[in-house]
Amino acid sequence: MTPTIAQLLAEYDQALSYTDQLWTDLTAEELRWRPDENASAIGWHLGHQPAVAHYLVRNLTAAEPSLDAELDALMDSATAEPDRGDLPDRGRLQDYRAGVAERLRFHIANIDAGKVGAPAQLRIVAVTLLVATINHEYQHDKWIGEVRTGAHGRDLPDLPTSELLQMIDGYNVVAI
Repeated sequence: MTPTIAQLLAEYDQALSYTDQLWTDLTAEELRWRPDENASAIGWHLGHQPAVAHYLVRNLTAAEPSLDAELDALMDSATAEPDRGDLPDRGRLQDYRAGVAERLRFHIANIDAGKVGAPAQLRIVAVTLLVATINHEYQHDKWIGEVRTGAHGRDLPDLPTSELLQMIDGYNVVAI
């Protein structure tokens, strides 16, 4: 059974909430800590998650302009790891994450309401986009969680659960 857009949006919100539980209590130093120059800090992963969501919305559904072109470039996985160290402060990172999530919800709502050209085709794209975005969020949450516990000695929150989620290779995923 393919989940509905409403179910996937609820799962997206749960994934974002879980990410917030992983990082909002960390110090600025913990967010910027890198094991070496060829590894990314938690803060980079927190920016990379919405950057990818933005790229998917922009390129698959709505030609969405950038909310922060500088962060889009820094948080792109094409940026070499040694160049990923000049991270934004907590507020800018939170604003970027919230802004991208808001724009994603806006465009998906328009698709769900049929307020787009080719609404049936874009509905299929929206479902695929949401599944990819959710799975990508959880993919990076696993690494964030490993650094949170291993490097910083912090406990993990309970993993999210839902009828849509499965554990595959140690990752929470929506498998459709």
